[in-house]
Amino acid sequence: MSLRRHLTGQNIALVTVFAGFIAASTLWGGVEFAAGVPFTLQTFAVLLAGAVLGPWRGATAVLIYLILGTAGLPIFAGHTTGAIAWPSATAGFLIGFLPAAFVTGWIVRGLRRRALLTFTGAFGAAVIGGLVVLYPIGWGYVAWKAGLDFTATVVAAAPFAVFDLIKCVFVALVATAVHRAYPWILPAKPKATSDAVAAQASGVAEGGITGEAEEALATA
Repeated sequence: MSLRRHLTGQNIALVTVFAGFIAASTLWGGVEFAAGVPFTLQTFAVLLAGAVLGPWRGATAVLIYLILGTAGLPIFAGHTTGAIAWPSATAGFLIGFLPAAFVTGWIVRGLRRRALLTFTGAFGAAVIGGLVVLYPIGWGYVAWKAGLDFTATVVAAAPFAVFDLIKCVFVALVATAVHRAYPWILPAKPKATSDAVAAQASGVAEGGITGEAEEALATA
């Protein structure tokens, strides 16, 4: 599938909106529970980007946010820029946002393609992306920078885990509602597969699989 096929006005707009949403999620919060890690709505916004847009567009929205913050916009936690955020102990979370959004989106996309997306599935995707993927990267980096052992890291992370589970609930609620209302954002059937089926049917109707049908099936 060509890059040009993805660079549509619709995709660019959706990615841009979610990049802005992630940036706006840092406007509230900033309370530090432990180890200098602030409590914000960033995790919610990042996971929602993946759950709504899918793996590639969701991760792209996160990447744009990271680029803008690194370039000097005060859109990282605590209204800081990259010059302050990247040398800090919380930089691991910025790194982990990319795979967290991608994994969440990848699971949700798989469920959508099979018409199996439910609140439970979306919640599970958010938990895997937010806790299973993001936590080892983010808190592992905090432990390394702050010199914490495993027990101290778990104790520091525990209050955040409670709130992040609540965020995952809201990610699931919003994502499932969005996909019900706007199914075109992340179609249940990938277009390549639909094209392949149509091409195959056309080829069979003409007495055999045509070259066009074979090409479509090969890309499905």
